[in-house]
Amino acid sequence: MRTCFLKIYILLFFFLVSMSVLAQDERAQIPPILQKAYFEVNIGSIDYDFTQFQPEAGFSFQSLKVPHPAVRLVLFGYEFNKYLSAQLTYMRPVTWVKYKYKTDATGAIGQRTIWMNVGGLTLKPQLPITDRFSVYGEAGLGIITRSGFNDYVTGETVISNANYATFLFGGGLKYAINKSMALQLSTAYSPAQASEKQPSTSFVAAGFSYKLQKVSEKKIAEAAEVGYIHPKHMLQIGYSSNVLGYGVNNFVSSDKFPIFWGGEAEVYQGVSLTYQRNIFHTARVFSLDWGVSTSYWQSKGIGTGLSNPNKQDFFTLSVFPVARFTVLHTKPLDAYFYYSVAGPTYISKIMIDGENTGKHFTFQDNMGVGIYFGEKRNLNAEIMLGHYSNGNLFPNNDAVKVPLTLKVGYNLN
Repeated sequence: MRTCFLKIYILLFFFLVSMSVLAQDERAQIPPILQKAYFEVNIGSIDYDFTQFQPEAGFSFQSLKVPHPAVRLVLFGYEFNKYLSAQLTYMRPVTWVKYKYKTDATGAIGQRTIWMNVGGLTLKPQLPITDRFSVYGEAGLGIITRSGFNDYVTGETVISNANYATFLFGGGLKYAINKSMALQLSTAYSPAQASEKQPSTSFVAAGFSYKLQKVSEKKIAEAAEVGYIHPKHMLQIGYSSNVLGYGVNNFVSSDKFPIFWGGEAEVYQGVSLTYQRNIFHTARVFSLDWGVSTSYWQSKGIGTGLSNPNKQDFFTLSVFPVARFTVLHTKPLDAYFYYSVAGPTYISKIMIDGENTGKHFTFQDNMGVGIYFGEKRNLNAEIMLGHYSNGNLFPNNDAVKVPLTLKVGYNLN
């Protein structure tokens, strides 16, 4: 039920954005549904006391290390008026809790990590005190996800997984710098759940909020005058292959250059069909699209050899946003970089090459570079990397790594 609710919420958001754009012919204007949207980044300290709950039978608690640095994001907020907003949030520590335990039967000491994050869908009442200063509260639904662990030697559960709904509360102080940007101090709290052996979670932070604003008529006129083409519709076919290995995937997901994600399950090859529609663009660089895609994949398999019988077939269906940055405009072509995150996806298999990806609901993430070319920029070519994971919405989240993919497309302006 919780997964279905999240899926419907996100798909409804994309539908509303699409309909609002269809109602306006000018893509240089932010869609009406986004003109009251905001996003937040809050960085602070998280705390939870797992010492109050003992591990499963056969094991004893020894010590606990809680790294406190954490981040809380408002992935999408909507301001109904100056007194009330609604928001979708995600909170997690930067690094995970380290839990040391003893196996009662042998006296052996083990240490593992507990992964945990908190999702939220909350209402946010706000009270303006002055033109710039306001206070707010927060209350609503919280989703706690905890990935526990088993003992290395016995394989028995030490800390169990958990995934349940609870209450989420919070509040804060906000200072508006201008119409778009505000600084804030905030707090969030979810209560303990004894039945899940889950302690209460508290979070305090400092951060900022950014609210989208309607584009001025002057900037819209500038976009029209510049005359750069931002294709309105794009249809692409793609082919993925691990013939060059996973070196690029591993590099961009490494500790030295962490700008993307890897995955435990690896794609051997695949084909995809993608449609994208532009809903907003600035005069030169930035554009925002939404898209849908269907893909057929074959996993790498367990073992080696081109005829590896352990390869598995699966498919995905996705709806996704795309942020595109066209950094080069020349007469023969325009070149861009793009990033797509958190596209709601159905994945047909959960266990892939022995890796547990969680549930059939997951998210698609893509990153790539491409070009538009031709006199009317009707032709397109792209190279991208892909990734599927549920963002730790569920206790199991062995992600899927998609190697280099070549896409070719045709655009309608």
